[in-house]
Amino acid sequence: MAKNIMEYETVDLDEESGSVLILDQTKLPGKAEMIKLRTAKEIWDAIYLLKVRGAPAIGVAAAFGIYVLARHTAQKETDFDSFYNSFKKQKEYLDSARPTAVNLSWALNRMDQVCRQAHAEGKSVAQIVDRLGREAREIKEEDIRVCRAIGENGLSLLKPGDGILTHCNAGQLATCRYGTATAPIYLGQERGYHFHVFADETRPLLQGARLTAYELYSSGVDVTLICDNMSAMVMKNGWVNAVFVGCDRVAANGDTANKIGTSVVATVAKRYGVPFYVCAPTSTIDLDTPAGNEIKIEQRPGREVTEMWYKEPMAPQGIKVFNPAFDVTDHELITAIITEHGIARAPFWKSLAEMKNVTV
Repeated sequence: MAKNIMEYETVDLDEESGSVLILDQTKLPGKAEMIKLRTAKEIWDAIYLLKVRGAPAIGVAAAFGIYVLARHTAQKETDFDSFYNSFKKQKEYLDSARPTAVNLSWALNRMDQVCRQAHAEGKSVAQIVDRLGREAREIKEEDIRVCRAIGENGLSLLKPGDGILTHCNAGQLATCRYGTATAPIYLGQERGYHFHVFADETRPLLQGARLTAYELYSSGVDVTLICDNMSAMVMKNGWVNAVFVGCDRVAANGDTANKIGTSVVATVAKRYGVPFYVCAPTSTIDLDTPAGNEIKIEQRPGREVTEMWYKEPMAPQGIKVFNPAFDVTDHELITAIITEHGIARAPFWKSLAEMKNVTV
């Protein structure tokens, strides 16, 4: 019997073969395929080409990736300086795969800190690699705990029978379990809340159609797929009680970068008085970025708009294409930002700093 998509690990580690295991999300929903990544180029390509995607999952993949590469390096370099020089080059290379989601650099910097701390304690290269492996596995387990906590906090804002709209995929396929924006939905499903969810298809890469609708439907959630330009109609009709979206980076003032089209949904929600909630692990809060206009927005190839998913090109040959992967939602459009430590509300510059500084 074929496995349910929810039974797959989005990102995992194969210690025996020394590789990162990921569920190739470019093949979904047609085919569920786990692939092994062993080299820096394979890991970089998997992140850039969206074989692994979603800020938390990218962070976990990067942590596993730099650990796997460190293992390979340690087989040749037993001197710390030589080992660390290779480590830094590989870290910087992986970090260049995607610029907007802060979890990528966050996870790599965390692994770098562990590496330098272990060296300061007099550990050998082999011991440093062992510690890197433990830290990478902890980053994955932490992601699961964080997502569940976000789910509990988000669920406190909902009531049974609510209609929820979500954009892109901030579900289990974007994390290691539960998702961020979908975590309240899954916990509500377990507790008989009977939510009805509207999933935006999310052009041009269709993460809402291929991934969110797929995983929610597979989990038995009452979900309806809509085109991106239908969100105003379902909100105006009173079918949506709350919008839940994920996030790739939160600026210090509460502006958030998320998949392109999120700011449109937020603007429409404001017009119709629908609460707009951003679900963000504190790892995505970037207090060093004062406001959203300083977030670097990744530009993607134009063929994603004109050719991908079509048997034949659906635009004139040679047409100019503007294809930003993300947009920035102004903090004034956001009702609250839900983290694992609680719910941040305006003024966000104050509440986000408090969330970021919580110790557990």
